[in-house]
Amino acid sequence: MSILGYSLPGTTAELPVAADWSLTSGDGISIRLSDVSDEQTTVLFFWATWCPYCKALMPHLQSMRLEYGDDVRILAISIFEDGDPVAFINDAGYDFTVLLNGDDIAKAYGITGTPGVLIVDGDRRVHFDLRRISPPPRPTTNEALSNRQKQRTWHPTGRRKFGKASILLPL
Repeated sequence: MSILGYSLPGTTAELPVAADWSLTSGDGISIRLSDVSDEQTTVLFFWATWCPYCKALMPHLQSMRLEYGDDVRILAISIFEDGDPVAFINDAGYDFTVLLNGDDIAKAYGITGTPGVLIVDGDRRVHFDLRRISPPPRPTTNEALSNRQKQRTWHPTGRRKFGKASILLPL
C-alpha cells in the first residue's frame, strides 16, 4: 500500500491506530480526527510558534499540501504554546488547519517535543511517525580520524595540503 507516495512494508493491519480525539480550531470549530481522516489522508503536525525546527518544516508540509491538494489535510496542532499560533499560520500564508491546546493529545501519542509528525489514513492507521526515523550512522572516533588522515596529503616541498589550500610548514 502507498500513502502520499510513501510505500509501506507489510499490511495496514500491522500499523498502529491513532487514538481519536477532538480539538477546537483557530476558527472556533470542533475538529474530530476520525471525521477528518475519513475524508482524506491527514498529517498531524505537533508544533509551537517558538520552535525553529517547526518553522523549517512548515514549507515542506505546505509543498505536500500543494502537491496533493484535497487528498491531504494538515492539522497543525499547537503544543507547549505561549504565542499566537493562528496569527503565525495566517501571517505565513500556510494552508493548515490550526488546532489549539493540543498538549493532552501530544501526551496521549507520547510526543514530548516539537516538531512531531504523524501521517494517518482513513482508518486512522499511522503510516509515518517522524520519531521513528533513524539518524544516519555516525562514524566511530577511529573511523573519523582515519578518514581525516586520508584527506590530508603531504607535499615534498614541506607544504601541507588541505584540499586546494596549502600551508608552508617549517622543515
